[in-house]
Amino acid sequence: MGHKRSGGMRGGGLSTAQQAAKFLGVSVLSGVVMAGIALPAAGAFGLSAKGTAAGFDSLPGELKRPPLSQSTQILDSKGGLIATVYSRDRKVVTLGDINKTMQQAIVAIEDARFYEHGAIDVKGILRALNKNAQDGGVSEGASTLTQQFVKNVFIEEAGDDPTKVAQATQQTVGRKIKEMKYAIQLEEELGKKKILENYLNITFFGEQAYGVESAARRYFSKSAKNLSLTESALLAGIVQSPSRYDPVNDPQEATKRRNVVLQRMADLKNITQAQADAAKKKPLGLKVSQPKNGCITAVSGAGFFCDYVREVFLTDPGFGKTKADRAKRWNQGGLVVRTTLDPKAQQAVQASISDHVYQSDDVASAVTLIQPGTGRIVAMGQSRPYGFKKNQTQINLSVNQAMGGGAGYQPGSTFKAITAAAAIEQGTDPAQVYPAPYKMDYPSPVTTCGGNWVNTEGATVENENESEKGPYSMKEATAKSVNTYYVQLISDIGVCPVTDMAKAMGIQRSNGKDLAQVPSITLGTQEVSPLTMANAYATFANKGVYCSPVAIESITDAAGKKLPVPKSECKRAMSEQTAATLNTLLKGVVEDGTGQQAGLTDRDSAGKTGTTDYRYAAWFVGYTSNLAGAVWVGDPAHKRQMTNITIGGVYHPKVFGADTPGPIWKDAMAGALAGTTSDSLPTVAIREPEKPKPDDHGGDGHGDQRGAENGGNDNGGQGDNGGDGGFFGGLLGGGNGNGGANGNGGTTGPADGGPGGGSDVGTTDGGAVTPGNGGTG
Repeated sequence: MGHKRSGGMRGGGLSTAQQAAKFLGVSVLSGVVMAGIALPAAGAFGLSAKGTAAGFDSLPGELKRPPLSQSTQILDSKGGLIATVYSRDRKVVTLGDINKTMQQAIVAIEDARFYEHGAIDVKGILRALNKNAQDGGVSEGASTLTQQFVKNVFIEEAGDDPTKVAQATQQTVGRKIKEMKYAIQLEEELGKKKILENYLNITFFGEQAYGVESAARRYFSKSAKNLSLTESALLAGIVQSPSRYDPVNDPQEATKRRNVVLQRMADLKNITQAQADAAKKKPLGLKVSQPKNGCITAVSGAGFFCDYVREVFLTDPGFGKTKADRAKRWNQGGLVVRTTLDPKAQQAVQASISDHVYQSDDVASAVTLIQPGTGRIVAMGQSRPYGFKKNQTQINLSVNQAMGGGAGYQPGSTFKAITAAAAIEQGTDPAQVYPAPYKMDYPSPVTTCGGNWVNTEGATVENENESEKGPYSMKEATAKSVNTYYVQLISDIGVCPVTDMAKAMGIQRSNGKDLAQVPSITLGTQEVSPLTMANAYATFANKGVYCSPVAIESITDAAGKKLPVPKSECKRAMSEQTAATLNTLLKGVVEDGTGQQAGLTDRDSAGKTGTTDYRYAAWFVGYTSNLAGAVWVGDPAHKRQMTNITIGGVYHPKVFGADTPGPIWKDAMAGALAGTTSDSLPTVAIREPEKPKPDDHGGDGHGDQRGAENGGNDNGGQGDNGGDGGFFGGLLGGGNGNGGANGNGGTTGPADGGPGGGSDVGTTDGGAVTPGNGGTG
C-alpha cells in the first residue's frame, strides 16, 4: 500500500514538515519526509544533516525479517501433546484470526492515525518535538505502528543476547533513522493490514507471552479471535509497558490503563460512549493460564524423552550444518515434532516404576523400551522426575552422557549375552562345558584386538555363591549367571570378538570412550546406558539384525513443510542361527534361571539379570519378539550399595537383578503389550552334554590331554596313555587336576589347578584389570 505525502513545497520555501526534517538531519526520500524521532531538543542529536543523509543512504535496501520465534509442539506417536517448548511463547495467526475489536484497540492506543499517515507520521513528530522541547526531555514519542514493528524485528533478531537487545532498543538517531527507512520500505511492500498483522504477532504482552494469540491464551485462556471488547482493551493497554500494566501483579493499574484504551476507542468512534462507559465498569475477567514451557512440563513422566528428542535435533547435521545453526532453528520453533513415544507404553513404564521404586528412595530406576526391527523408542522413564528439587534431577538416567545422560552404569551379567553371541558366531558349540569352579584366577594371556592381555596382578574371579561350581554347559551357566564360566569362555575366544560384537549391536560406553580390551568386559564392567542395552537385546529379537535407535517420526516446520528426519539404520550383527541360539539361552534365564520373577506368562520372553559388584547397580534386560526393554536400579552417584536397603517399601538384605529390576520389567512390558500378541521367539535345540559329577573320575584320556577338562576336583582320566590331566585343570582352575595313570601331572599350569578369581567391577581402562570380589546374575 502506498502512503500519503506529508507536506509539500509552498512557493520557494520549505514547508513546516520539511523544515522539521532538515532540523532532524534527515533527507527527503521519494517525496516522503523521513522523520519520526522521539528525542530531546536538536542539540542532543549529535549528527550533521550531511552525515545523517549519507548514513541513511548507505543502509541495506532490504530489512532482514527472521522467522518469528514460536513455540514447538512435541507430540507422541498418536498425536497427543507431550510438551510445548519455546524460547518465546508465540503462535503466529492471521489477521482474520484476531478479533476486530483487538485490531481497533491496538490502533487506537498505539497509533490512532495509522490508516491516515504513511510510514512516518509527520504531524505526530511535530507535536512530539514541540512537547519534548518544552519539557526538555522525552515525554512523548511519535513512532508509528510500522516503526514499532521494525524495532521489534531488531529485537527479535537480537534473540536472548543482552548486548544485541540493548543495541536494538537504544535511543539514538542512528537507530531511529534505520527504523524510518525500513518502515517506508515495509509500507510499500506489505500495506497496512499485513503490517498490523505482523505487529500483533511480534509484540510482547508480558507474562512470557509474545504475540496476541499467546497473550489471549495466557490472560484469558482463549484464542485471539474470541476476545471481547474489554479483553481487547486490556491487552492493547499492556503493550506500552508490560511490567507496569501487568494485570496479574497490578490489577488496579491495568484497569486504569484498560479504561484509557476504551475511552480512546470511543473518541475515535470505534465504539459508542455508552459502550465505553459500560465496559469500564466490568471487572478484568482474567482466566490466567500458567506458562508451560519446556520438557519439565511433559506428561506421563516423558520429560526426559522430550529432552532426548531435543538433543537428537541439536546433534543431527540434517537440521543444520553447525550446532549453532541447529540451536537457532530449534529456538525459532514453530515446529511440530511427532515422536516415536507410545503413550500406552509410557504410562505402563511410569506406573511400574512408581509401584516398585519411590521418588524418595536412596536409589533410582530408569527404564527404556524399544521396538525391535525399527529402533523406535516407545517409552523412557525414571523414578526421579525432571526438576531441580530434592529427589529430582535434570540428568536423563536412560541415555549416554553426550545426549543428556550421566556416565552410565556397569551392566553386570547382562553383558554375558554379548559374549555368548560372539562365541557362537565364532563357532563355539553352546554345549561347550567348562569346569567353572567357584573361584579361579583369570586365565592369562588372553588375546585382544591389539595383542595379549596378561594377568600381571593375580586377578581372580568368583561366583555369587560357593555352591555355584561346575562343570557347566553354556545354557546352564547362562541361566545361573556363572561368572567363572564366562571368564573361561572369553579367555578361549579372545576379547576382540566380544568387543566387535558389542559394537555391531550398538553398544558404546556412556562416556564416549572405546570399550576397553580386557577379559572382565564379559562380566559387565564398562558403563553403559539402559537405552544402549535395550537396543542391543532388540537385536536378538530381530533375528540378529541391529537397528539404530530413533525418537523422531516426523517434523513439520512453521510453514507446514516436512523436514527430513533421521532414520533407523539396520545391519546384520550376527546370523539368524546365532540369534535363535541366544533366544534359547535367554529364555532359559526367565524359565528356569535367575530371571524367573521377570518372565511373562502370556507370551514368549527372554532376558538376562545383572547385579554388579558391591551392588551399586542391578539390571534386567529382556525382550519379546516385538518389544525389548532394559531396567536399571541403582544410585546414580555410585555411593549407596544396595544392601540392607528399602526400595519401594520393600526391604532387601541384598538386591539382585531378579528381585527388583525383574518385576519392574515384567509389569512395564505387560502393560505396554496389553491387548496385543507377540510371535514366538525362534529357538534351536541345544545339545546337553553328559557331564561327570564333581566327585566322579574323569573320562578316559586316551592321550588327548583333556582328562581333567571336566574333572573338577577329579583325578585325570585313566587310559593306556593317560592324558596330561592338569592341562585344563591347571589352566582353568579346575580344582586338583591330578594326572592320569600313565600321564603327567600337567603340561600347562600346575598339577593342582590354582584358585580362580575375577569380578564384575574393577579398573577396566588400559591393558590391565583390577577386579573386585565378583558379581552375580
